[in-house]
Parts: sequence; C-alpha cells; structure tokens
Amino acid sequence: MFDDTIAAIATAPGEAGIGIVRLSGNKAIDILDKLFRGKKRMSAFDIVSRMATYGHIVDEDLNVVDEVLVIIMRKPNSYTTEDVVEIHCHGGIIPVRRIMELVLKNGAVMAEPGEFTKRAFLNGRIDLTQAEAVIDVITSKTETGLNAALYQLEGDLSQELHRIMDEILSILAHIEASIDFPEHDIEEITLDNILVTAVGVSKSIKKLSDSFEEGKIIRDGLSTAIVGRPNVGKSSLLNILVRENRAIVTDVPGTTRDIIEEYLNIGGVLVKLIDTAGIRETEDIVERIGVERTKSAIEEAEVVIFTVDASVRLTREDHDILQLIKTKNVIVAANKIDKGINEDIKILIDIFGEDRVIEMSVKQKIGIIKLEDTIKDLVYHGQAAVNKNKMVTNIRHKDLLDKALDSVNRAIEAMRSGVPIDLISVDIKDAWGRIGQITGDVAEEDIINEIFSKFCIGK
Repeated sequence: MFDDTIAAIATAPGEAGIGIVRLSGNKAIDILDKLFRGKKRMSAFDIVSRMATYGHIVDEDLNVVDEVLVIIMRKPNSYTTEDVVEIHCHGGIIPVRRIMELVLKNGAVMAEPGEFTKRAFLNGRIDLTQAEAVIDVITSKTETGLNAALYQLEGDLSQELHRIMDEILSILAHIEASIDFPEHDIEEITLDNILVTAVGVSKSIKKLSDSFEEGKIIRDGLSTAIVGRPNVGKSSLLNILVRENRAIVTDVPGTTRDIIEEYLNIGGVLVKLIDTAGIRETEDIVERIGVERTKSAIEEAEVVIFTVDASVRLTREDHDILQLIKTKNVIVAANKIDKGINEDIKILIDIFGEDRVIEMSVKQKIGIIKLEDTIKDLVYHGQAAVNKNKMVTNIRHKDLLDKALDSVNRAIEAMRSGVPIDLISVDIKDAWGRIGQITGDVAEEDIINEIFSKFCIGK
C-alpha cells in the first residue's frame, strides 16, 4: 500500500542498556542487507523471521559502527503487516544516531509520529479503537488502567462496537426490504421487528456510554482537591497519602501559596491529588493569588477533600468554603481528633452523611485507610468495577456514542409515533456512521491524522 520505507528510533533518547532502530516497508530488508554483517557473511535475506541474529552494522567504508542483534518480521505477520526490521544496538546516543543516519542514507525516510501504528490501521490489522489503545498502554499509570487499555488493544471493545453496527445494519436491511417490496405488505411486521432491535441497540450503546464515567477515571485519574482554611493539616494529609514529604508543613498559616499536584494509586484508581492554598481573607498579594487558584482547582476537581480541624468549632472561613463546595462530590477529612472532637462535626455529618465524614488524625495516622477506601468507593459506587473489556475510556468515543444514542432514540420515538418507515432510516444511518467513526470504518482523514499526531515517533 505504501511505496516508501519508514524508519525511526523506537527507544527513548539518552544512555541505556539498549537502543532500537525500527524500519517498516518493502525496502526494509534490503536496507538492512546493505548495513548488516553477520557470521560467515550471512545475508539479511537469509535471516530467519522473528529470530534474533547477532552481527555488526557497518558504514559505507565497512567500518564497524556497533555490534547488534537484528530481528526481521516478514509481511504480513508483523505489526504494520509490512516487512519490519528492528536493529537492537547499544543504548548510547552516538551508536543509535549513527545507525539511524545510515538507515536514512540507504533509502529509508523518517517516520512521522505514530506512523507505524497508522500503517497497522490503514493496512487493516487493527481498527481505530485499538490504535488509540496503544497510547493508553504506553501512558497508563496503574495496573487497572493498563488492563483496560490491553482489553481495548486486544479488540474487545471493537468487537462490541462492530456487533452494534451489525444490529444497526439489520435494521436498515429490514427498512430497505419494506421499501423495495411494498406489495408484500410487510411494513407492519418489519416495524415490530426493527423496534425490538432498535431498543436493544439503544440499551447497548447507553451501557457503553455510561461506562465512561469510570473509564475516564481509570485512564486519566480522579482529580481530587484538598481544600480547607489555613493550618488544618492539608499539606500533612497530602504527604501521608503520597508517602513522602512532598509539601512543606509548618505551624505558620498560609505556608502553602501555590498548587501542588501528586499522583497516587488507591486500589487500582489513579488519583491526582491537588494540595491547595488555605482559603481565607488576606492582604498578602502572593497568598491571595494562591487562594484564587484554589477556587479554580475546586471548580475543576471531581472530588473535594474538605479538611477541617475536628477539635474546634467550625469557623466563618469553614462556612465560606462550604458554600464553595456545596455542588461538588465531597469527602470531609475531620483532622486532629487526637486533640478532641467538637460537636460541630455533627453539622458536617448532617450535610454530607456519616459515610463521607472521616474522623482522623494525620499526626497519629488514624483514619487514613478509611479515607482511601472512601475515595475508591466514589469511583466504584460501593460495587465491583465494571467489566474492563467493554469499557469506554476515550472522550472521543463517548461523544460519538452519545450522538449515536440520540439518533437511535429519535428513530425509536418516530416508530412509536407512526412516522413512515422510510423516514426512520435517516437517523438509523446516522447512528451507524457515528459508531463507524469510533472504529475507523468511516473516519475522515483529518480525524485519523489528528489521532496519530499524538503518538511518539517510533510507535
């Protein structure tokens, strides 16, 4: 399908144990043959597919550039379905760069970001959801996120989407049959059949769309802001949750002036913890900027950990913060219970519920596990995680699923309202097209290019 042979350095720059230069295309083995010297003058064309072969890469004057292992994966049984060559050399900057220069000099062209995976997609080995899953595998930060990405890479989500597309096609086939053969008076029977099928399709699409709430968190993390007035233990809480002294802790109110972000893994859930400046009225211009940033962090956070001093009464500043977070998903960290528990905690229990108010002492490490469990339950809603092999984690997929769902539901409503059957096909075709954009069956070129531009070079 492609005339040129692409090449790229597939490993990160810098000193390492190994570096890999990857080629893909019709001339990949020919280019290798010009550079590779194996034992007994073995030709690159004689190398057994998928078998690591020892030798040296040499330049045009037959000077040794580096000792290497080369692996050839012959078409169509390769990542791109083209001939693929990997040259495994020492991981220093110089040998990798020199080999890359020789590869390009002998006929390869520099690969664009994601071009290897793009070729795998365009050559039909994977669909667009699987291609996007490659990025998620590379960037996953938890085992749960990795597993979800691997399920998508294996094609589990693709299979479900194609099943839905087949159901939609069956609806269209029934509609076309009714239009093409009106003399058989099958419209009423057809309408009953496609209504049942359409309702099933609607439920399947909605189930996938609903999985995004959890899928997004598994892929991108749960944005969690730790807020409260100064000196209630917010930074100490961050430090104990991430198991290191990440934030400066003093008895001086207003120590934290800026946003501090850290990631941690809680029961397979990636949590982005945001330690914020204490909210209070202040004349200090730097602290005031920090307070404004805290308010912005509250707006963007999916969860707010409202930290209070449980040993004293709620202050005016505490009540002001309550107004800021009243529409958010809130967990109350009632800290400093080692100093006592004030009866004002009952006010917070009345507002947020007993299961959302965690009595704790960061100093004595009391309540930490309960806080972590509560965060985890917010993701799983107190239940086991949904099936990861049919989970939507990508906002692009979510948007297209919702549009497809709207189209199917419009068609269902039209059927129930007695709209002529031929008019229903417009919404049904739109739903099929939306799902097809997810899998890449009907994706436009600019969308495809945008997706693969997010990849790193060499993948």
